[in-house]
Amino acid sequence: MPPDDLVREVFSEIERLRPVDLAAELVRLPSHPGLDRQEEQVVLALDRYLGEHGLAVQLEEILPGRPNLMVSIAGAKPGPHLLLCGHTDTVPVNSGEPGFGLSGEIRDGRLHGRGAVDMKGAVAAMAVAIVALDRRLPAGRVTLAAVIDEEMESLGAEQLVETSFRAEGAVVGEPTGNRVALGHKGLEWLEVNLQGRSAHGGTPEQGVNAISAAGEFVAMVERELKPRLAARRHPILGPPTLNFGSVRGGDQPSTVAASCALALDRRTVPGESFQSIVSELTELLARVERNYPGLHTVVRRVSGGMGNLLHVALVTPLESPLARAADSARRRVTGKSGDFTTFPAWTDGALLSGYSGIPTIVLGPGDLALAHSPREAVPVVEILEAAQIYAALALEFCGGDLA
Repeated sequence: MPPDDLVREVFSEIERLRPVDLAAELVRLPSHPGLDRQEEQVVLALDRYLGEHGLAVQLEEILPGRPNLMVSIAGAKPGPHLLLCGHTDTVPVNSGEPGFGLSGEIRDGRLHGRGAVDMKGAVAAMAVAIVALDRRLPAGRVTLAAVIDEEMESLGAEQLVETSFRAEGAVVGEPTGNRVALGHKGLEWLEVNLQGRSAHGGTPEQGVNAISAAGEFVAMVERELKPRLAARRHPILGPPTLNFGSVRGGDQPSTVAASCALALDRRTVPGESFQSIVSELTELLARVERNYPGLHTVVRRVSGGMGNLLHVALVTPLESPLARAADSARRRVTGKSGDFTTFPAWTDGALLSGYSGIPTIVLGPGDLALAHSPREAVPVVEILEAAQIYAALALEFCGGDLA
């Protein structure tokens, strides 16, 4: 355990640095898809902030005008390496809905605006934590990675993984209300394409109706596959899921639909693979093809929804040194302990864990239910608490004294 006086000194420095002020500045800077050099303003603001506090920052352009930011500090003694990882992009402001926009306003104890929850509040807390730890970290190493493109294809985190970055533990700052989330399900966006044959609506027997075939396929999934998924419950993550999100097909009422496409969201648990989930769908589709002679079907990943790496599941054992240190840090800051959870969405943490072998948890300020909504806002106190939890975690985890 780190000495109490050191922890108090770091916490006092974090309060002095006011992480909510940095978070508000970041919220006021747009970083959503559709902008040229999308995340650049946010990254440069972080670069200035960290540089003003004496830290040497590295910027690496992943795409033109879209850099990852990396900064590290080291203690005097060797010890474990902890990564604090957050993303600098957001989704766009909600169209046609009254909301907080990019106000960055602090009102009624909350920071308002796009990205406050997802996840500029956490990025600011991480930046302040590493500043407060600089020259106070007794052992080990702490790195902050502010990466691009999480809301789209996770190209920033993929680049981090592909550079063979290694650490003994990682925290991804997605919104958990500062609870320790031990993992989340994997994610695949799939499209099922059914190709039939068009004909006049007055002679439908001359065609092969792809929409009718799609309806039979959906009924099979609901009746047969979903009960199997419900029985495939993981002890931490729960059961895998499947959701049909969109359907498109046909031309007009008087023409037999020659094509139909279904887009679906498939959440996976350990033990499932891309090959296994596609195989389950193709087995059902083969039966549909037999019922509709001349029908052809194919399953593929949705284009543009993911990068190059599979979006695997993330699970970190409760007894791991990282989870234990995070629980201890949370208890120091909030007085609460043992309130472990899982995260309902997918995060870059699965790439760190699944491809770099880094034990990873999810922990950050805010309520996921408010992310991507016109009501996006995060309690100011949670941003401060997050910074203190990150710092306390680093002091304990990097010291290596977890016996």
